[in-house]
Amino acid sequence: MTSEAHTARVSSRSAKILDGVIIALVAIASVLCLVPMLHIFALSLSGNSAIMAGKVTIIPLDIDLTAYRSVFGNAQMIRSLVFTIVLVALFTVISMAMTIMAAYPLTKKHLKGRDFFLFVIVVTMFFSGGMIPEYLLVKNLNLLDSIWALILPGAINAFYLLIIKTFFSSIPVELEESARMDGASSFRILIGVVLPLSLPVLATLSLFYAVGRWNGFMDALLYITDQNLYPLQLRLYEMVMNSQVNSMLEGLGTSPPVPESLKAASIMFATIPILLVYPWLQRYFVSGMMIGAVKG
Repeated sequence: MTSEAHTARVSSRSAKILDGVIIALVAIASVLCLVPMLHIFALSLSGNSAIMAGKVTIIPLDIDLTAYRSVFGNAQMIRSLVFTIVLVALFTVISMAMTIMAAYPLTKKHLKGRDFFLFVIVVTMFFSGGMIPEYLLVKNLNLLDSIWALILPGAINAFYLLIIKTFFSSIPVELEESARMDGASSFRILIGVVLPLSLPVLATLSLFYAVGRWNGFMDALLYITDQNLYPLQLRLYEMVMNSQVNSMLEGLGTSPPVPESLKAASIMFATIPILLVYPWLQRYFVSGMMIGAVKG
């Protein structure tokens, strides 16, 4: 009995040490992820002299709000912000609707051609037509310089579709059969039974779609030339590229450089809005990914 108690104490002590090591590693990883953001934030609030001297780390020096005044006073940046918010909202709604409508029928084993459709979907995860064919397709559909060029080509993500399909498959069939006996149609079952039980995975993948669209700029770089349709990330990319060009011209004495504080303030301006979304969906995030990936 004494030996068993000693073994239990040793196991408990080992478990506590292991928990402490894990907590310490997570804390270190969190700090490492947070430091770059704090550095950019400090640069955005610091004066140019302190930045050029390399004195700014994670604490602002010679606090100067000129960069933020320039960003918020820039009509193009504000227009891009508003356009990006509208784009992300529209993209997320359309993508989730299309993904759900594609995933739900694939959970039905009696669907003719089900295995073929699943095979075609999985193939797209490993192979694509390439940049030039995609551009030609968008061009031939007359989608260039339109908001739809930023929505329709990437409206369905095959991996997300499979996650939702797996989650739907885990819902007890008896619930659907009971609703069908009450006279509910397939669409009614989807809306009234399946989706309310799928809120964790729906919220998680909505966040993934929204973040992916918010951070995307490559498709806008290819398909958009109208500056009124520039998303925020493309505007930021344009600023960084112009900064590099100006730095080269500065060496020739023909152009002033773009202040580092202005670039940092623009990065914060483009990053903070999407970060504010996470707390609202955090309670669904882990459960949605784990259930959608494991069940089925």
